[in-house]
Amino acid sequence: MKTLFNKQTDKSDEVLRAIAHMPTRSLDILMDGEFALGLTDADLMRIAVFLAEKSYTEGGCPIGAVIIDNSTRRILGKGHNTLVQENHPYNHGETSAIRDAGRIDFSRATLLTSLSPCDICATLIYMRGFSRVVVGDVTNAAGNEKLLEKKGIHVDILEDREGIELYARFRSEKPDQELEDWQGLSAVKNRDNN
Repeated sequence: MKTLFNKQTDKSDEVLRAIAHMPTRSLDILMDGEFALGLTDADLMRIAVFLAEKSYTEGGCPIGAVIIDNSTRRILGKGHNTLVQENHPYNHGETSAIRDAGRIDFSRATLLTSLSPCDICATLIYMRGFSRVVVGDVTNAAGNEKLLEKKGIHVDILEDREGIELYARFRSEKPDQELEDWQGLSAVKNRDNN
Protein backbone atom coordinates (compact mmCIF):
# COMPACT_ATOMS: atom_id res chain seq x y z
CA MET A 1 0.00 0.00 0.00
CA LYS A 2 1.35 3.42 -0.93
CA THR A 3 1.47 5.97 1.89
CA LEU A 4 1.23 9.73 1.64
CA PHE A 5 4.35 10.49 3.72
CA ASN A 6 7.66 8.76 2.97
CA LYS A 7 11.35 9.45 3.58
CA GLN A 8 11.34 12.21 0.93
CA THR A 9 8.48 14.09 2.62
CA ASP A 10 9.48 17.36 4.27
CA LYS A 11 8.58 17.33 7.96
CA SER A 12 6.93 20.73 7.82
CA ASP A 13 4.51 22.03 10.44
CA GLU A 14 1.68 21.26 8.00
CA VAL A 15 2.74 17.61 7.77
CA LEU A 16 3.27 17.29 11.55
CA ARG A 17 -0.10 18.93 12.23
CA ALA A 18 -1.78 16.39 9.91
CA ILE A 19 -0.16 13.59 11.92
CA ALA A 20 -1.38 15.17 15.17
CA HIS A 21 -4.97 15.29 13.95
CA MET A 22 -5.11 11.87 12.22
CA PRO A 23 -6.39 9.00 14.39
CA THR A 24 -3.45 6.91 15.62
CA ARG A 25 -4.87 3.72 14.12
CA SER A 26 -4.82 5.35 10.68
CA LEU A 27 -1.22 6.57 10.79
CA ASP A 28 0.12 3.50 8.97
CA ILE A 29 -1.96 4.61 5.98
CA LEU A 30 -0.55 8.14 6.21
CA MET A 31 3.17 7.46 6.74
CA ASP A 32 5.56 4.64 6.00
CA GLY A 33 8.20 3.13 8.28
CA GLU A 34 11.09 5.12 6.81
CA PHE A 35 9.21 8.36 7.45
CA ALA A 36 8.61 7.31 11.07
CA LEU A 37 12.29 6.44 11.53
CA GLY A 38 13.17 9.94 10.34
CA LEU A 39 11.02 11.67 12.96
CA THR A 40 13.29 13.45 15.43
CA ASP A 41 12.38 14.18 19.03
CA ALA A 42 11.86 17.81 17.98
CA ASP A 43 9.39 16.70 15.26
CA LEU A 44 7.50 14.54 17.74
CA MET A 45 7.43 17.36 20.30
CA ARG A 46 5.90 19.61 17.63
CA ILE A 47 3.16 16.98 17.21
CA ALA A 48 2.60 17.05 21.00
CA VAL A 49 2.39 20.85 20.89
CA PHE A 50 -0.10 20.71 18.01
CA LEU A 51 -2.20 18.37 20.18
CA ALA A 52 -1.90 20.90 23.03
CA GLU A 53 -3.03 23.60 20.62
CA LYS A 54 -6.04 21.43 19.69
CA SER A 55 -7.04 21.21 23.35
CA TYR A 56 -6.64 24.98 23.74
CA THR A 57 -8.87 25.74 20.74
CA GLU A 58 -11.49 23.34 22.20
CA GLY A 59 -11.47 25.36 25.45
CA GLY A 60 -9.26 22.95 27.38
CA CYS A 61 -5.82 22.90 28.97
CA PRO A 62 -3.07 23.02 26.32
CA ILE A 63 -1.21 19.80 27.01
CA GLY A 64 -0.47 17.11 24.43
CA ALA A 65 1.51 13.89 24.41
CA VAL A 66 2.86 11.36 21.93
CA ILE A 67 4.09 7.80 22.59
CA ILE A 68 6.54 6.15 20.20
CA ASP A 69 8.17 2.76 19.86
CA ASN A 70 11.87 3.24 20.65
CA SER A 71 13.20 1.13 17.77
CA THR A 72 10.78 1.93 14.92
CA ARG A 73 9.81 5.46 16.15
CA ARG A 74 6.28 4.54 15.06
CA ILE A 75 3.59 6.48 16.93
CA LEU A 76 1.76 4.11 19.26
CA GLY A 77 -0.54 6.61 20.96
CA LYS A 78 -1.23 10.30 21.22
CA GLY A 79 -3.66 12.53 23.01
CA HIS A 80 -4.47 15.86 24.52
CA ASN A 81 -5.96 17.13 27.75
CA THR A 82 -9.77 16.91 27.81
CA LEU A 83 -10.51 17.91 31.40
CA VAL A 84 -13.05 20.49 30.23
CA GLN A 85 -14.17 19.00 26.93
CA GLU A 86 -15.10 15.60 28.40
CA ASN A 87 -15.75 16.82 31.97
CA HIS A 88 -13.10 14.30 33.03
CA PRO A 89 -10.89 15.15 36.04
CA TYR A 90 -7.81 13.17 35.05
CA ASN A 91 -7.87 12.93 31.28
CA HIS A 92 -4.58 14.75 30.86
CA GLY A 93 -2.45 14.72 27.71
CA GLU A 94 -0.29 11.87 29.00
CA THR A 95 -3.18 9.72 30.25
CA SER A 96 -5.02 10.29 27.00
CA ALA A 97 -1.99 9.13 24.97
CA ILE A 98 -1.53 6.07 27.20
CA ARG A 99 -5.20 5.17 26.79
CA ASP A 100 -4.86 5.62 23.02
CA ALA A 101 -1.86 3.26 22.92
CA GLY A 102 -3.74 0.60 24.86
CA ARG A 103 -2.40 -2.42 26.67
CA ILE A 104 1.15 -2.58 25.35
CA ASP A 105 4.65 -3.06 26.78
CA PHE A 106 5.64 0.55 27.52
CA SER A 107 9.18 -0.45 28.55
CA ARG A 108 10.09 -0.15 24.87
CA ALA A 109 8.42 3.22 24.45
CA THR A 110 9.12 6.92 24.90
CA LEU A 111 6.48 9.42 25.98
CA LEU A 112 6.87 12.98 24.74
CA THR A 113 4.77 15.51 26.62
CA SER A 114 4.34 19.21 25.93
CA LEU A 115 4.40 20.07 29.68
CA SER A 116 6.11 18.62 32.74
CA PRO A 117 3.93 15.74 34.02
CA CYS A 118 1.73 16.32 37.07
CA ASP A 119 1.84 13.91 40.03
CA ILE A 120 -0.88 11.66 38.58
CA CYS A 121 0.71 11.44 35.15
CA ALA A 122 4.22 10.91 36.56
CA THR A 123 2.89 8.06 38.69
CA LEU A 124 1.18 6.45 35.71
CA ILE A 125 4.33 6.86 33.59
CA TYR A 126 6.50 4.94 36.04
CA MET A 127 3.76 2.42 36.88
CA ARG A 128 3.49 1.54 33.18
CA GLY A 129 7.27 1.17 32.91
CA PHE A 130 8.20 3.73 30.27
CA SER A 131 11.93 3.76 29.53
CA ARG A 132 12.12 7.41 28.54
CA VAL A 133 10.20 10.67 28.80
CA VAL A 134 10.84 13.88 26.85
CA VAL A 135 9.42 17.07 28.38
CA GLY A 136 8.66 20.09 26.20
CA ASP A 137 8.10 22.73 28.90
CA VAL A 138 9.72 23.06 32.32
CA THR A 139 9.45 26.85 32.20
CA ASN A 140 5.76 27.00 33.15
CA ALA A 141 5.74 23.85 35.30
CA ALA A 142 8.37 21.46 36.57
CA GLY A 143 8.96 19.12 39.41
CA ASN A 144 8.42 15.47 38.59
CA GLU A 145 11.45 14.99 36.37
CA LYS A 146 13.62 13.99 39.37
CA LEU A 147 10.92 11.57 40.59
CA LEU A 148 10.85 9.88 37.18
CA GLU A 149 14.65 9.64 37.12
CA LYS A 150 14.64 8.06 40.60
CA LYS A 151 12.23 5.45 39.23
CA GLY A 152 14.75 4.57 36.51
CA ILE A 153 13.21 6.52 33.64
CA HIS A 154 15.53 8.50 31.40
CA VAL A 155 14.24 12.10 31.19
CA ASP A 156 15.21 14.60 28.50
CA ILE A 157 14.16 18.24 28.41
CA LEU A 158 13.44 19.55 24.90
CA GLU A 159 11.62 22.81 25.38
CA ASP A 160 9.39 23.96 22.54
CA ARG A 161 9.10 27.76 22.45
CA GLU A 162 5.61 27.79 20.92
CA GLY A 163 4.37 25.26 23.47
CA ILE A 164 5.81 27.36 26.31
CA GLU A 165 4.15 30.51 24.97
CA LEU A 166 0.81 28.72 24.50
CA TYR A 167 0.76 27.41 28.08
CA ALA A 168 1.77 30.81 29.51
CA ARG A 169 -1.09 32.45 27.58
CA PHE A 170 -3.53 29.81 28.85
CA ARG A 171 -2.34 30.29 32.45
CA SER A 172 -2.90 34.05 32.28
CA GLU A 173 -6.32 33.67 30.60
CA LYS A 174 -7.70 30.83 32.74
CA PRO A 175 -5.88 30.58 36.09
CA ASP A 176 -8.78 28.74 37.76
CA GLN A 177 -8.86 26.08 35.05
CA GLU A 178 -5.08 25.66 35.27
CA LEU A 179 -5.25 25.24 39.07
CA GLU A 180 -8.12 22.76 38.73
CA ASP A 181 -6.16 20.70 36.20
CA TRP A 182 -3.15 20.43 38.52
CA GLN A 183 -4.87 20.18 41.91
CA GLY A 184 -8.63 19.74 41.46
CA LEU A 185 -11.71 21.88 42.12
CA SER A 186 -11.07 21.76 45.86
CA ALA A 187 -7.85 23.75 45.32
CA VAL A 188 -9.81 26.46 43.47
CA LYS A 189 -12.43 26.58 46.24
CA ASN A 190 -9.78 26.63 49.00
CA ARG A 191 -7.92 29.46 47.29
CA ASP A 192 -11.15 31.45 46.97
CA ASN A 193 -11.98 30.90 50.65
CA ASN A 194 -8.58 32.14 51.87
